[in-house]
Amino acid sequence: MYLPRHTLIRTFLHRRPFSHSAAAILHPPEPDLEPLTYLPGFPKPEPKYDETILAIPRRDSGKNISAKERKVGRVPSIVFEQEDGQHGGNKRLISVRSDQIRKLVNHLGRSFFLSRLFNLQVLHQFDSDSNANVDDIIENVRVLPRSIHLKAGTDAPLNVTFIRAPSDAWLKVDIPIVFIGDDISPGLKKGASLNTIKRTVKYLCPADIIPPYIEVDLSELDVGQKVLMGDLKIHPALKLLHSKDEAVCKIMGQRVSELQPKKSK
Repeated sequence: MYLPRHTLIRTFLHRRPFSHSAAAILHPPEPDLEPLTYLPGFPKPEPKYDETILAIPRRDSGKNISAKERKVGRVPSIVFEQEDGQHGGNKRLISVRSDQIRKLVNHLGRSFFLSRLFNLQVLHQFDSDSNANVDDIIENVRVLPRSIHLKAGTDAPLNVTFIRAPSDAWLKVDIPIVFIGDDISPGLKKGASLNTIKRTVKYLCPADIIPPYIEVDLSELDVGQKVLMGDLKIHPALKLLHSKDEAVCKIMGQRVSELQPKKSK
């Protein structure tokens, strides 16, 4: 897929060294260059799933505070700055509504929730009226969910962390894998099985073009063939954070023992 030369230059100039502890890299704005956009033929977020996550400030942290928040239907959360979104740095303590987060996770799926941008609206207090007045809004910011912990058995959200996602940020994102073409795969038609090795793939992404998922086409895969990380079709601005030779999936043939007819007693 072709990209204008100045866009490619922007991509390579912005690839600074980064540590594994950094969740994102913030770059100075370059207004003379065109912004990166989703390309035709690549997945992009569907606007119908856009939703503003509502939050209120939280002064204190700790187990007792978190327990009290959950008891009244709120989830203790943190919004991190770009420089170090996994290990502290500048942060804002907030609480979000448990029912809203649970609805989003159940609707999208956990891995898809963690790879989607949301608008976060911080209010002075939650109101029954969904339309907040301007005076009630402390901050409006675009964020990416960084992690979420769910209670075993009930999947109730226990805590959520977010990272700010301005247009000039590059973020490490685990992009979900979606398999297509399995109904016409030569190998699967022969009775072979799909061995899913990776369900997500980590990329360093410009914040404006984070893909909601990556499609893996199985339509031409036969028994014994596999798809590698380097085979995935992605926007050229994304940087793979795995080895290109690492396998994503493989068509596994049946074992010899499974092919032999069972002896009658």
